[in-house]
This record gives sequence, C-alpha cells and structure tokens, in this order.
Amino acid sequence: MIIAKNTVVTVHYTLSDAQGNLIEESRDPMVYLHGGYENTLPKIEEALDGKDTGYETNLQVEPDDAFGEYDPALVKVEPRDRLPTPLEVGMQFEGLPDGGEDDDSVIFTVTDIADDKVVLDGNHPLAGMALRFNLRVGEVRAASDEEVVHGHVHGAHGHHNEEPDDESGDHFRSHPIH
Repeated sequence: MIIAKNTVVTVHYTLSDAQGNLIEESRDPMVYLHGGYENTLPKIEEALDGKDTGYETNLQVEPDDAFGEYDPALVKVEPRDRLPTPLEVGMQFEGLPDGGEDDDSVIFTVTDIADDKVVLDGNHPLAGMALRFNLRVGEVRAASDEEVVHGHVHGAHGHHNEEPDDESGDHFRSHPIH
C-alpha cells in the first residue's frame, strides 16, 4: 500500500543533530496517521508521501520546519517559593509565557535551581537545531474510520493508545506536549 492521506504509517528512525551526533534511535517505531493531522513533522510527511513499505531515506529538517528557533524570551527566572516542592531539574510545569491571558500556554522545564531562584525554559529541547532523520517505512495500512475522525492512530482492537511515559511516545510533533 502507498502512503497517502488517511493511511497509518509505521516508521523506524534515528534522529541526529546536523553534525551527525545521535539524539534518539527508535526502540519502538513511530506510528502516525498520515495526511496533515499534525501527528509528525510536515517535512517527514512530505518525504514519505507516495512511498511504500521498505522505503528508506535521510532527511535534514531545519529549525523553522521542526521545533522552531530558540527563543530567549521563553526563559524565566522565578522565585523558588512560587513552585511546588520537592523541585528537581527536569521537572515540567505548564504556564503562560508572559503571564498574559491571551497567550497559549507553554510547557516550562526546570533547567537550573540556585538558592532561592529557579530557571524555567519554555523552549522545546530541540528548538534551534537542524535535525537529521534516517527513516525506514515498516508498514502502511488504511486508517479506520474512527482513526480518521479522531485524527490519530488507535492501538490494538480500536482502543486509544496509552499515554506515552517518555519522549519516545510523542514522535516529532510540531506542537510539543512534553
């Protein structure tokens, strides 16, 4: 079956930075609903559109087509007493970039803790990076009507997949939800 709108695509991948340093290699393949549902990066969909099982390619994606440029305005220093305890580097909190009500919320990651201050970074961890993907199509199948209506792939027996417990379950979304 050819990859086209409303097909479910299984892709094995490796992800590296522009210098070839490995960032992630799939333990489990990425499985996504093809056709503009924002289940993966548009450049990945573009590269795989019209291809078949077994197709393999290398693809470089620039920051504007991946996770955007790094935005220093999304780095905030907050008083430690404004955040819950215990507090550790790597913890994440949802908040507004500048406290305004009209902004979309952002996931902030604790990147540093010093005395009574905490550094929060609202940038995606891969923001500002050109990324290299090695992609190999493992399987292509027609999506179920329910998957198309919901705009994402369902697990075995038509049930929703469990939420991922790490970043590998949220493969290359254009809108980070980590």
